[in-house]
Amino acid sequence: MAAPSSIKTNVMRLLEQKKVPYQHFTYESEGAVSGLEVAELLGQEPAQVFKTLVTTGRSGAHYVFVIPVGAGLELKKAARAVGEKSLEMLKQKDLLPLTGYVHGGCSPIGMKKPFRTTIDATAANFESIIFSGGRIGLQVQVSLSGLAKLVRYQLADVITDLIHH
Repeated sequence: MAAPSSIKTNVMRLLEQKKVPYQHFTYESEGAVSGLEVAELLGQEPAQVFKTLVTTGRSGAHYVFVIPVGAGLELKKAARAVGEKSLEMLKQKDLLPLTGYVHGGCSPIGMKKPFRTTIDATAANFESIIFSGGRIGLQVQVSLSGLAKLVRYQLADVITDLIHH
């Protein structure tokens, strides 16, 4: 179902351009909220709701990781997955200039440049995953095969233990 153009984001336009079916969800938020709060607001299983994190490798290259909202990024596993000696989280002030997205509204789709993207292997447990639609208050649900039409990614185990409710 297409969203009204008033809330259409670049992410949604790109999904529609590639004819990738998706669902969108909106929620009211005063700024960035935790991913677990987003899952709760949407009434969704937290293991199926993912957050997008951007890191910098020792080489200076940037990498995107899409992980469940209830998990942390295990930097050693993540570095191994992308062939780096070490990784650190991108500083929040560098996110918008680098990706075009604000903290809390970062999506793996439609960044200013395509970065090497790794999605946590747990995503394969679901027919589709939910992640930011490119702005705070908007999430999209897309199948991994649909996402593959827009983002080149690999699946890898890159998280610390998942928090279950």
